[in-house]
Amino acid sequence: MKLYYTPGACSLAPHIVLEELGLPHSLEQVDLKTRKTASGEDYLQINSKGYIPALRTQDGTVLTEGIVISQFLADLKPEARLMPTAGMGRYQLQSLLVYISTEIHKPMGSMFNPNMADVTRESTQALLSKRLDWIVAELGDNTYLQGDDFTVADAYLFTVLGWASLVKFDLAPWPALQAYCGRVASRPAVQAAMKAEGLI
Repeated sequence: MKLYYTPGACSLAPHIVLEELGLPHSLEQVDLKTRKTASGEDYLQINSKGYIPALRTQDGTVLTEGIVISQFLADLKPEARLMPTAGMGRYQLQSLLVYISTEIHKPMGSMFNPNMADVTRESTQALLSKRLDWIVAELGDNTYLQGDDFTVADAYLFTVLGWASLVKFDLAPWPALQAYCGRVASRPAVQAAMKAEGLI
């Protein structure tokens, strides 16, 4: 399998999942400005959406959308328990993935825009603060989002929260989230993925 990625971007989440599962894979970096891969391929010929991540699977199929890729990978090795295989637990985890995607990823990512008006930035930060309040309540005293088991949702939330310092969004009001990020960051698979992307 080959993961097309950009260092530190949302592609880090499925990269962490690949490392957690110990699945054989290769990496190909994508320059999102030129839409070229490190080997010179036209990335738009791989993923016509033009953004990362994309995963070329064992049979040559290209999957896009990070939360779909992460679920696909988790299902390849269900014994790792990164995703429930069936039942209400699976739907609850999918609900978390969608929430992170729409309610945290989107507003956090929008603040990378250097031309964002101050009033828009303020309203975006206020909205994001409410969304993080919900996440903290959901996390409670758990080690991870759904208890003691690390899941694909944790890989995703950790990735998105990692952008906070880059967009000057202070996580200090949520010490529980800071501690959570520390726990996730200490996992060997997370360290391996971040090292491979040149983030540490």
